[in-house]
Amino acid sequence: MLKRTHTCGELRISDVGKTVILNGWVDRIRDLGGILFILLRDRYGITQIVFEPSNIEVYEMAKELGPEYVIGIRGKVRKRPDEAMNPKIPTGEIEVIVDEMEIFSKSKIPPIYVNREDDTSEEMRMRYRYLDLRREGMKKNLLLRHEMAVFVRNFFNERDFVEIETPILTKSTPEGARDFLVPSRLKPGRFYALPQSPQLFKQILMISGFDRYYQLARCFRDEDFRADRQPEFTQVDVEMSFVEREDVLDLAEDLFVELIRKFKGIELEKPFRRFTYVDVMERYGSDKPITVFEHELKDLSDLFKETDFKVFRNVLEKGGVVKGLFVEKKHTRGEIGKLEDELKRKGAKGLVWFILDGGEVRSPVMKFLSESEVRSLLERMETKDRDGTIFMVADEERMHVNELLGILRSKFEKEFAEKEDFLDVFWVIDFPMFEWSEEEGRIVANHHPFTMPNSEDLERYEDDPLKIRALSYDLVVNGYEILSGSIRIHDRKIQEKVFNILGIDEKEAKERFGFFLEALEYGVPPHGGFAIGFDRLVAVIAGERSIRDVIAFPKTTSGVDLMTGAPSEVRKEQLEELGIDVKIGSDDL
Repeated sequence: MLKRTHTCGELRISDVGKTVILNGWVDRIRDLGGILFILLRDRYGITQIVFEPSNIEVYEMAKELGPEYVIGIRGKVRKRPDEAMNPKIPTGEIEVIVDEMEIFSKSKIPPIYVNREDDTSEEMRMRYRYLDLRREGMKKNLLLRHEMAVFVRNFFNERDFVEIETPILTKSTPEGARDFLVPSRLKPGRFYALPQSPQLFKQILMISGFDRYYQLARCFRDEDFRADRQPEFTQVDVEMSFVEREDVLDLAEDLFVELIRKFKGIELEKPFRRFTYVDVMERYGSDKPITVFEHELKDLSDLFKETDFKVFRNVLEKGGVVKGLFVEKKHTRGEIGKLEDELKRKGAKGLVWFILDGGEVRSPVMKFLSESEVRSLLERMETKDRDGTIFMVADEERMHVNELLGILRSKFEKEFAEKEDFLDVFWVIDFPMFEWSEEEGRIVANHHPFTMPNSEDLERYEDDPLKIRALSYDLVVNGYEILSGSIRIHDRKIQEKVFNILGIDEKEAKERFGFFLEALEYGVPPHGGFAIGFDRLVAVIAGERSIRDVIAFPKTTSGVDLMTGAPSEVRKEQLEELGIDVKIGSDDL
């Protein structure tokens, strides 16, 4: 076997005259009618190799080569002619004259391009992922992911953190999403669960005295899939003992300052900006907005207290609110109609709009408003004689108004993000501890039930838990929740009180979390931590919109692996060993 002495990205002008062996894939072939040029590719780069007809045996072999054949060659490095140099690649000053060649394997014609970026469908790319991963873009992303993982590990290792692996097969302790369940053959009728996160294990590590823990943890959530989520994902999981919120935020800021400096060449200033949850919802209608898209929600209630427009007046008389959003885009009535239909599906009673066009203001409700009301509206919305559209929503529930306008704003944020290059980093703190779930018809934890509530709020609002704030925090980067964490409960009485508010009685708590409640009785340090969505972080650094482009073997939005065919049926004998009877046949899927 011709075993390589150099990689395809290694040779330089200083290597001229050396005899070398290269291994790689045939990337491109150029036959100039007498001399055959091939670009040979491996993970490290591309080198031009040359087959001359004077070496008849090797030349004839080379004429049989096709794209993606895997070969080894031995030859001498020479300087390219000046007019043939390629400054676009590091090896562009040299080429290798081939003396000997070995064909390791042949290739069928690839169904997708691997040597250029094109608009091949994502379905085809995922079906032939082993070819897609040869593309320069995917190779670059996975190498970046590797470098970032090394960086993260070094960062925490240098600060006395210990990397500890936590179980993949564990107990089902629902934390918001559905668990993936794994049947036990040795314990028929019983199941393991794949971890949604290592939450309880990392808290137990704090109880065990490992005061600084981290892990690049694999996590699993059986969720209804969204466009950019994966059923299995990686998070940078961190926990610290004897800390308060400021200590955790400071560590996270240090990590992001150094990471962004290294991988983006941008210097972030500490401390990062902070918004409370209430503040971002009031101003942006979202807890993960893009704040450099400067258009904010404006409260207009005081402008219409005496209005003749009954829609607004009726809402305000009932203690409701009128808010607006201005964007510098003149929407058509058709576009506005689609937006209104979407908001109505989310519970809006309607959408009021004004189109600003060259100093003219048009709206179906103009006849109900006075000139002074329209003038005050334009001033409050800070339109400054710009063309665009004002959207307004009125409702008795203030937060509902924020959420509805936030849905609109998020659409315009996406349009902004597609055109602009920016880095928008800030904290959101003081999230509500609890929220009402319409789906479940009960109060649920906003973050998770092990988050420490604000102690003053817990005492003051125990009978009105939706007002209780949590000691939780998110780091938002370019409109994505990149980091989420909290100070944890380290007192069993507080933990039981939180369970009680969530409707988890003593029996259920013992059944689901008994091992953890017991651990809370054996000396627990104050502790807190966070988890970073590593896939999303890599995507943001790489400039990719989809996390599937920074994961080697992702699933589709419906949770299917197109390359392997997972999930798939299994043999009847396997199911019988597990004592499982499948009621849904393949015809019903």
